[in-house]
Amino acid sequence: MFVSNEVSNEVSNEVSTTFWHPFADMSAVNGHELVVASGVGARVRTKDGREFIDASAALWFNSVGHGRKELADAAAAQMMTLAAYSNFGDQATESTLRLSDRLSALSPQEDCKVFFTSGGSDAVDTAVKMVRRYWWLNGQPDRTWIITRNRAYHGMHMAGTALAGIAANRDGHGNLDSRVRNIQWDSAAELAAVIDELGAERVGAFFCEPVIGAGGVYAPPPGYLDEVRKICRDRGVLFVADEVITGYGRVGSILASTRWALDPDLILTAKGLTSGYLPMGAVLVAGRIAEPFWNSPGVMWRHGYTYSGHATAAAVAMANLDVLERERLIERVVELQPLLAQLLQPLNQHDVVHEVRAGVGLLGAVQVKPEVIAADPTFGPRIIGQLRERGVLTRMLADGSVQVSPPFVIEERDLASIASAIDESLAALGSTRRARPMLDVNLLPDQTSDESGGFGSSDDRLLADVPPHHGG
Repeated sequence: MFVSNEVSNEVSNEVSTTFWHPFADMSAVNGHELVVASGVGARVRTKDGREFIDASAALWFNSVGHGRKELADAAAAQMMTLAAYSNFGDQATESTLRLSDRLSALSPQEDCKVFFTSGGSDAVDTAVKMVRRYWWLNGQPDRTWIITRNRAYHGMHMAGTALAGIAANRDGHGNLDSRVRNIQWDSAAELAAVIDELGAERVGAFFCEPVIGAGGVYAPPPGYLDEVRKICRDRGVLFVADEVITGYGRVGSILASTRWALDPDLILTAKGLTSGYLPMGAVLVAGRIAEPFWNSPGVMWRHGYTYSGHATAAAVAMANLDVLERERLIERVVELQPLLAQLLQPLNQHDVVHEVRAGVGLLGAVQVKPEVIAADPTFGPRIIGQLRERGVLTRMLADGSVQVSPPFVIEERDLASIASAIDESLAALGSTRRARPMLDVNLLPDQTSDESGGFGSSDDRLLADVPPHHGG
């Protein structure tokens, strides 16, 4: 049951906080925190007892749902045995080795090697350094240029900030990397032109989110990924798939790289690897890229993190992958994919809505018209406030979109509640909608094709991508 608070959407017993929130206007947040205290499945509860549907899977990461005892038990068992140990040099922990073998087998890359990090931003920084070091080891030290796309988000470490396709994330930090070129997110022709302009012999890699996430949930135009992959392959430029959001089932396949047959040189993963129960990331590296690192005697790559391959995080990741496979949650994403699109599409009828994007996995966005946001910068925060009053917790994305990316365990009626809450919230802020009732989830057809969105992948193809159980 949802409990509404007509006065405030914030919960705090403190006048002020010492906690510096990430991505926050602390002048507004200080003393007005929403304290999330517990969660079960696709719902969370705040300190004052209000219950919310988790429409964003926290920050894209909670795939298997909140309150999973088996993940907590896996952490406790590993901690009682060996919580963590350094994996530098020749040292390793058993759970780390098991997870590495499992991820290597799940990857579409041939002879995949796995470099563990503490999260997605670490994975991006690792990839930038790995790309440049790879070319250095291959006698081409000038191949340092990195090409990224506008709208792209690649984390907030130094390299990721420099690569950002969201200008606001770069502003105020100076020029962090002078050898980064940003191009239009949907133009393969511009990628080819920029590589040719810079000279392929100077370009190290192209970083690409298969589905742009924080920039607004933009799925690839038909044929785009095939084309950019071919451009990189033909010009000898490394292709780096940033799957920090899409990895481990979010698009209805274990990896987006599997769904679209990308064969990347590097795949960056995190979030869904542990469903956020512990921080962890992994860079999956094709054997052809790992080769000079692994077969150059006397050459050490001086890179790594204190918690690379953290034993307890690895044990939790293994348990998380077990849940995904045992409960067939990636197949469930495939089943829910058309339903989410059908539920959100009627929101296009609102006069303040620019576009609704859905139809690929459990990813959706309802974008407010840019001119509405420009005229009233408070419109986005007020939508979030209205949604909270209706028992839905989510956030606005960089382009003014409401994020919809719930846990894989969400029930159909809760998906319908999210759509209805967005509809009601927009209306409460003065938006009008052409007379057309919101879809009743109970009246929806049993549609399991991938037609909505036109991505050309059948469900049989997606389900074939879901791997069997692997490892201990």
